[in-house]
Amino acid sequence: MINKTSKNEIRKRIHTRIRRRVRGSSERPRLAIFRSVSHIYAQVIDDRAGHTVAAAASTEKSVGASGGNIAGAKQIGKLVAERAKEKGVSKVVFDRGGYLYHGRVKALADAAREAGLEF
Repeated sequence: MINKTSKNEIRKRIHTRIRRRVRGSSERPRLAIFRSVSHIYAQVIDDRAGHTVAAAASTEKSVGASGGNIAGAKQIGKLVAERAKEKGVSKVVFDRGGYLYHGRVKALADAAREAGLEF
């Protein structure tokens, strides 16, 4: 019998491969994305200090957006960029979390760029 690996296990393997190279510092923190079926989450993380600088998620009541579509992902990208700018962060490194740079991930990244984050 052939054991098929799940898509999430494959994604995690890709994410660990990406994380070997992508590191967040205080000058350029890491913009990490997690995407579930119905929500999307984004965090700006300083890996050296080990803390989150800014975060946004579609589960927040104040956002009022669905994270399961591209419009909601754009809202979260804009919101996380605004919160990062408030904390004095303008340059980040992008961590797509093992997901393909397509659809909601691309929409979030483009919205963050339009809102002023450089990566």
